[in-house]
Amino acid sequence: MQNGKKFTLSVVGGGVGGRLSMDGIKDSPMFELKAATDIRPETCKELEQKYTGIRTFTDHKEMFAKCPTDVVCVSTYPPSHEPITMDALKLPLKGILVEKPLGHTAASGRAILEAVRKKGIPMAVPHGMLVKKVPTEVIERVCRGDIGELKLIEIENDKWDIINAGIHWLNWTVNLLNNEPFKYVMASIDAGTRTFRDGMQVETHAATYAETRSGIRVVMNTGDYVTVNTKGHGTLFRIVGMLGVIEFYGWEDSYYIFNREFPEGKTIKPEEFPVKGHRAHLENMVRMIETGKISYAVPESSLTALEICEAAYVSGKNKCMVTFPFEKFKIPASVNWDPGQPYSGKDGGRDGRKLK
Repeated sequence: MQNGKKFTLSVVGGGVGGRLSMDGIKDSPMFELKAATDIRPETCKELEQKYTGIRTFTDHKEMFAKCPTDVVCVSTYPPSHEPITMDALKLPLKGILVEKPLGHTAASGRAILEAVRKKGIPMAVPHGMLVKKVPTEVIERVCRGDIGELKLIEIENDKWDIINAGIHWLNWTVNLLNNEPFKYVMASIDAGTRTFRDGMQVETHAATYAETRSGIRVVMNTGDYVTVNTKGHGTLFRIVGMLGVIEFYGWEDSYYIFNREFPEGKTIKPEEFPVKGHRAHLENMVRMIETGKISYAVPESSLTALEICEAAYVSGKNKCMVTFPFEKFKIPASVNWDPGQPYSGKDGGRDGRKLK
């Protein structure tokens, strides 16, 4: 803390993400909640009743002018993140939190991260799995070789989608892979039910497939009705190595491991961290502020996850493989070629029997 004083904090957005930040710091000795913005007056009244002494506004620019704070949390819906973040960075901030996904596109997320870097302040992106015991312990086990050489990461998630939940799952995956670059992403997407969720149009059902440069496969199945093939769970991660398998279940507090140490399999329930969620990310930000040692590792992994999400949607829409680096990918011209149909001998083509 700065000379024994708490860092002041304000939040733009009074929905789920914003309240996770506000609830997270209520017991923190490092922060004082000063203000919040929400475009809905009725939400502002709810926030005033719940958080004693908070000032509320219906316009973030007015809040920034009348109640500047050390830290700002941008917790609105993704398409609004970039303009609000750019307005916040005009303040003499000490740190900023931007909810995930960073933006509604990878380009927008990249612009946000670059602007924060230029400002030279710490940035939090509150991916809860990176500060929760089970997912972090699984990463530790895989990295030390408990299941041998990693080959496959399978993700199954019911009632969720690529952009709103997959951003979490893929961010964790990027960290498990120690930020190994991806070669490509492909996806098959059904949108027949016109489902929307958290302000975004999403898929009815999707299969996302990705490969890293070393050949590790990532397969993610999302949608309105996904059959999770370990019964009793709505989310499943299955991590397959040459010497074993680990399963865990999203936000649940246990995991299952089968390897040489546990040849009959074992369910493990480790003790949870005393501080987790948004509070953990915000307090990590304070440590960076105080030491001057700023790391953008979490925002960078979040941007990579956003690139994979967007690549999946681009692949599904255009029926093509999306190669990485994503920012260099150009959508190819459509091809008049219908796999599975007899070859007519026309329209060119290449003989697959003669490939080297």
